[in-house]
Amino acid sequence: MSVLSGTIQESPRRLTKPIYRMSESTPKILLNDVTVVIPVKNEATNLPVCLGRLDGFGEIVVVDSGSSDTTCAIARDAGAEVLVFDWNGQFPKKRNWVLQTYKFSTKWVLFLDADEFVSEAFKSEVAKVLTDPEYVGFWLNYERWFLGKQLRHGDEFNKLALFRVGAGAYERIEENQWSALDMEIHEHPVLEGAIGEISAPIEHNEHRGLHHYIAKHNEYGSWEAERYLQLTGQRPEAGDFRMEGESLGAGSRPGGISGLSSQVLALTPRQRAKYRHISKWWAAPVYFIRGYIFKGGFLDGAAGFHFALGKAIYFYQIRLKIKEQYSLYKSNE
Repeated sequence: MSVLSGTIQESPRRLTKPIYRMSESTPKILLNDVTVVIPVKNEATNLPVCLGRLDGFGEIVVVDSGSSDTTCAIARDAGAEVLVFDWNGQFPKKRNWVLQTYKFSTKWVLFLDADEFVSEAFKSEVAKVLTDPEYVGFWLNYERWFLGKQLRHGDEFNKLALFRVGAGAYERIEENQWSALDMEIHEHPVLEGAIGEISAPIEHNEHRGLHHYIAKHNEYGSWEAERYLQLTGQRPEAGDFRMEGESLGAGSRPGGISGLSSQVLALTPRQRAKYRHISKWWAAPVYFIRGYIFKGGFLDGAAGFHFALGKAIYFYQIRLKIKEQYSLYKSNE
């Protein structure tokens, strides 16, 4: 068992991307050129399902952060290689650490979470797109499940999680234990080259229940609040990533990221929109209205309502955390 320690960036999404269609004649042997990396901690519930869908891929690597359950035993029994990651609270985090230290024997790497389950349609499409030398990475689409029901409407969910080994890494964000998250969550890969898209979705279905889901999003929210304060120059050790002369807004409160600093310019359009509005009082209700009404979340019934409401509460809590942390920093000046 190898021991590694450590984090990296996402690339701006292209406006025009080819969407490949699957074919029954696709040579699935091409999946042998893909290493699947699964970062985990205490994933004994989800991991068997995830691993059970990965036949045909070249290598399976499970990167564990000190699980206290049977996660590692499950991974080894399934034939996966297990790496142990010990995070020191700084750069790199888990995915970048793997990219920096692991000796890949394949040309491609696919990052999956333990609650993400691939389908035969997805594998067939991946095998086909890998024959195209033009692209260095692919946006992946996901189908969400919540309260035991698939959400067919509402806000879309996609990630840049399949790319050539050596084409780039996850964005480097300097942090000092903003949260307990030892893995890149909202950091994105920054790649050099053309990006495509795979249409066949991956099932995103958390089997560990609402307690884990809510706790996880509480950590996400803390990280997002600190990231916002960093981008707007409000963290004491962060420096100011805004352009010279940019105002934070009336009353010297955190007011946005309209400046075109290098860190702001590196954000994807979706990230820039998020951080521009996330501290506003109306961000949470607008998210709810957009996802539940304009994106058709109401068509998913009660599950769609609860999901949209939960996400709105998540964004409202981020705003409160921003205000709280900003006040703490100001009081310590």
